[in-house]
Amino acid sequence: MRNYHTTLLFLFLLVSLPAWAQRQVVQGYVRAASNNEALIGATISAPEAGLGTITNEEGFYTLSLPRGEHSLQATYVGYTTATRSISVAGSGQSINFILEPASNELQVVEIQASSLRQKLNDTRMSVETLTSREAKLLPALFGEVDLLKTLQLKPGVQSSGEGTSGLYVRGGGPDQNLVLLDDALIYNPSHLFGFFSVFNPDAVKSVELYKGGFPAQFGGRLSSVVDVKMNRGNNERVRSTGGLGLISSRLTVDGPIVKDKLNFSVSGRRTYVDIFTRQINRLKEGDDDFSPIPDYYFYDLNGNLTYTLGENDELSLSGYYGRDFFGFNDSDFSFGFDWGNTMGSLRWRHKFNDNLYATTSLTSTGYKYNINNKIDIFSFKLTSQVQDYTFKTDFDWFLGDGHSLKLGAQATHHGFTVGRLNFESSDSTLNFGAGSTYSGLEFGLYASDDFVLSPMLSFNYGLRLSGFNSGGKTYAAPEPRASVKYTLNEHTSLKASYASMMQYVHLLTNSGASLPTDIWYPSNEGVKPQRSQQAAVGVSHLFGKGRYLVTNEVYYKWMHNQIDFRDGANLFVNDSLENEFLFGRGESYGNELYLEKVSGKTTGWLGYTLSWTYRTFDGINNGRRFPARYDRRHDISLVLMHQLNKRLSLTTAFVYGTGSAYSVPVARFAFQDVEGKEPSIVPIYEDRNAYRLAAYHRLDLGAVLKLRPRWGEADLTFSVYNVYNRRNPYFVYFEQQKDRNDEQTILGFQAKQVSLFPFIPSVTYNFRF
Repeated sequence: MRNYHTTLLFLFLLVSLPAWAQRQVVQGYVRAASNNEALIGATISAPEAGLGTITNEEGFYTLSLPRGEHSLQATYVGYTTATRSISVAGSGQSINFILEPASNELQVVEIQASSLRQKLNDTRMSVETLTSREAKLLPALFGEVDLLKTLQLKPGVQSSGEGTSGLYVRGGGPDQNLVLLDDALIYNPSHLFGFFSVFNPDAVKSVELYKGGFPAQFGGRLSSVVDVKMNRGNNERVRSTGGLGLISSRLTVDGPIVKDKLNFSVSGRRTYVDIFTRQINRLKEGDDDFSPIPDYYFYDLNGNLTYTLGENDELSLSGYYGRDFFGFNDSDFSFGFDWGNTMGSLRWRHKFNDNLYATTSLTSTGYKYNINNKIDIFSFKLTSQVQDYTFKTDFDWFLGDGHSLKLGAQATHHGFTVGRLNFESSDSTLNFGAGSTYSGLEFGLYASDDFVLSPMLSFNYGLRLSGFNSGGKTYAAPEPRASVKYTLNEHTSLKASYASMMQYVHLLTNSGASLPTDIWYPSNEGVKPQRSQQAAVGVSHLFGKGRYLVTNEVYYKWMHNQIDFRDGANLFVNDSLENEFLFGRGESYGNELYLEKVSGKTTGWLGYTLSWTYRTFDGINNGRRFPARYDRRHDISLVLMHQLNKRLSLTTAFVYGTGSAYSVPVARFAFQDVEGKEPSIVPIYEDRNAYRLAAYHRLDLGAVLKLRPRWGEADLTFSVYNVYNRRNPYFVYFEQQKDRNDEQTILGFQAKQVSLFPFIPSVTYNFRF
């Protein structure tokens, strides 16, 4: 397999060797007219030539065009499109764009960060781009806009359950997603037990989701990359943005400290349901029939500071701090736990010349949870955490002749604390502790080339070398990546991709995705790294005068060294966790059909996914292949946004999914060890995940009404979650049915379904000044 990978890489390199003298480079910057801010990810395209690119973090682009006359366009979400007519002759030239803000919401909806034609011509495939502005138009649970839940409306992406923000991408688990915030890893991107993500929409500029064809600069996870970029403060004036919702409020302030030199952005968000529940508990205190309501709230803070050292250098400091708190207090019993993420990122961007850029970063990221429990005079505290420190450097090198190189390296030191337990009694008669600590060093080296061979044919190929050392054991592996785009005509293109990925740290949990009792564990002598290989082919077709784009992708993913647990596994306070593991393989394959419309008063998308996801373990299901819990045969999402006028927008979202797979006991037996005592019932299971919950479907409606305050901008966002009150299954349990005349006689068991969210209306007030 290694020889095959090497041969494939050299074939691509050989293709790229000839010089293409008939092509010249056009390059420049794209900035906002209002504050001269660099527009990251703006689209630059030459429609007649079928070529395009996007700007980097400096707002800089480079595009290799054939000689002749061209119409060059620059587009970015929320800004009007700028067009320049240019003549490409014997030498390169610089063309800069200054984009004006869109004058109304209709233009905002029409203008996309990646236009449909750019998506058609982009060598990348299996990529979804989302801005917070788009997400805010959609209906939201409790009025709380959530970027990750919006990504669940894209084909190939499934939620981990009712209301949750966990992602299952093309058959991968929630721990197999690489979630980055300004290049820093976020281990648990969820609040409220997974119901909301940690990303405050006011603090986020854009989100890119890679489902396959991963660029070589990304590594460490198997199934997807969620690349989140934070807003940077503007250079012109201080602005405030915020909102008052049903369960939370948020506020963002940004602006210059020293004009054109130093700017800042600070965002905060907090829920306040706990204020009401605490008041209810006080009023009911002393009532024997009243059980106290558990206390819950979360908050998060985002910050960014950007300092321009000179024409060629810039320093930026980003940070995130978020915490969830849950507690229950009674006279004889108290229980509480808290969990959250901490992130800091210091980045230095340096411009050597117009063709060579470097970004060097130091990041620190951590995830920790604490469980505190007290019963009578006894108390215990259980803690687990992971703490990373990363050094990373990346180079963007625009060579011309159709070549754009990216190369770099990174090293990460991991520190793991697994199940640290402290147990004591108030009279000090008992006091002991336990737990385990581990460390690991992960490293990566990569190089890739985005090569435009001709207006019809382009490649992106690269190689990542990754490795990991922990407990005296070292792993290393090549991870080849390649994608190709062939343009059949101005309306149709064919794409294909292949990617190999390695994962060296593993999520251990017996409580489901996104819950705070997650434990991260490193690869070592007894735990091999996980590995995946994914191949995909697709076709994209633009029609309706460029207003519609339909894509169809077929993929197949192989997964090796997948981890599951023995029945009754103990994941806490266990110095030999490897003995609880089972290792197996997985496969996932499917077809994703996607139709998107971005112009006119009515915009939106329709996605349909047909997929299969299986796991095989020698110690599970007698070694027979079984469907993963998140195997979902059919998945449909429909999103529509309609602009009635300049002030009022209507939105709707409908989702349908095949029910999740789960295991049901096929029989039960009873045994009685003491005469007269109620017998114990033991369920008997056969095939793993052989049954299905009821299908999941839901309709949401929303409306955005723009107000006209004298001091700035404001709107009211109305949402109705689950319009027809569908009782979707959250989980199923079985209740004993006993003889009314004889409580000792069990007649049978009846399945009971638990649902979470009924019909829920909400309203949010948003403002900006």
